[in-house]
Amino acid sequence: MGTVPMDQQPLLHNVGEEKGRPWRSKGGGMTVAAVEAVEKEDSPPVRGLRDAWELFGAESKRLWCIGAPIAFNIICLYGFSSSTQIFVGHIGNLELSAVAVALNVISTFSFGFLLGMGSALETLCGQAFGAGQVEMLGVYMQRSWIILVAAAILMCPLYLFAAPLLKLIGQQDEIAELAGKFAVSIIPQMFALAINFPAQKFLQAQSKVVALAWIGFLVLLLHVALLALFVFVLGWGLWGAAAAYDISAWLVSLAQVAYIVGWCKDGWTGLSWTAFRDLWAFVRLSFASAVMLCLEIWYMMILTVLTGHLDDAEIAVGSIAICMNINGWEGMIFIGLNAAISVRVSNELGSGRARATKYAVAVVLVQSFAIGLLFMTTILVTRDYFSVIFTNDKNMQRAVAEIAYLLGITMVLNSIQPVISGVAVGGGWQALVAYINLGCYYIFGLPLGFLMGYLLHWGVQGIWLGMLCGTLVQTLILLFIIWKTDWKSEAAQAAERVLLWGGQEEDLKGHA
Repeated sequence: MGTVPMDQQPLLHNVGEEKGRPWRSKGGGMTVAAVEAVEKEDSPPVRGLRDAWELFGAESKRLWCIGAPIAFNIICLYGFSSSTQIFVGHIGNLELSAVAVALNVISTFSFGFLLGMGSALETLCGQAFGAGQVEMLGVYMQRSWIILVAAAILMCPLYLFAAPLLKLIGQQDEIAELAGKFAVSIIPQMFALAINFPAQKFLQAQSKVVALAWIGFLVLLLHVALLALFVFVLGWGLWGAAAAYDISAWLVSLAQVAYIVGWCKDGWTGLSWTAFRDLWAFVRLSFASAVMLCLEIWYMMILTVLTGHLDDAEIAVGSIAICMNINGWEGMIFIGLNAAISVRVSNELGSGRARATKYAVAVVLVQSFAIGLLFMTTILVTRDYFSVIFTNDKNMQRAVAEIAYLLGITMVLNSIQPVISGVAVGGGWQALVAYINLGCYYIFGLPLGFLMGYLLHWGVQGIWLGMLCGTLVQTLILLFIIWKTDWKSEAAQAAERVLLWGGQEEDLKGHA
């Protein structure tokens, strides 16, 4: 995927229609010849099984060329958290539960918000790249850095007062105190994410993703070595795990920035004061993206919180933490596909290719569902064994085996849901999806889980099952929206979004 040819670029800046009124550039309206040019550049229609198979193969290649390195990079990044829990789990159950709460509740809260804020860059950079405006990508990234660092500063009290907050929502005092201390020690990692996510989205929009995979892999190897050194060799225990976590996060962020400055001369032209202009338009899209993603990420985080109120909370929290850890490994693959389909959708819409966008969405949904079924089967076959990776405690292993079937169902649903969110980000539907997530997750799924877990006394399984019902409803609604989407209309609005969300609203008014 490259920049749009010069002979098509004037066309892309003229595409758009809002409320029945043609949107025109300063140079005039879009001609019939221009419309025909877009149609010629779009994917040909599928007229039979052979066409469908050829399309499936070609689109799969494009998708995985982007998605595989991104997925591998994100798996490596998730490996920081997962390997940290593995090392701490062999110290003791209390330490495992405390770190699980700190990472799955406190850190996930900030992770979700910062990733959501950074996801605005996926929409804007992807559509700008598709429209040939590569020189603006560096400015957009710098705006995102400013916004995310400010957001990280505002979230510091969440870490500093983690212990009382965890007690307030019902965590046992012993777990909450230790989790609060660990949370304070990983504050530097949060600021590393504020640099990481915009740099990551900058590279993803241009499909420069192989470097991301290498950076993630090399730093993961170093992270495991640091954990072994700090936790066991030097005997620093929990605080050694926190130090390794912080160091590794900053190494990834700095390596990505170094690659951008050294090897991305087309999109990076140096620091610019322009990044401080028109921040409010960027903040609005960033906040909508953050709300959409946070409502998804925090939803499963709440599962860990609610189990802390049950009897034998140490076993309940530990078993859920192990399942969520395994689910997270699978989820990283689909977050990779989420990013890949976001790039594909935003690039194609920015290029005005409506049919190609529709085909890309169909192919990724079919493949994601098949992968989800494969993971569910694997979990059900190994339900009595996979927990030994995390714990030697027999009671904990039995507790995990009892809820493994719910983990399998979750894996199938999570194979579709993140991919649909990627389509939403690529198309710029963040605000709509945020409302859907709020209704399905927090008005329907969460109360149902509370009812089944506490009032019906189904425990961990009841809480989890009720919340899965919310995920199912959300997935079905978004699938229906995608099915009814007019992709030609979406492509027509993409160029206007680039101006509006890029902070060029005055230009947009001048075009009217």
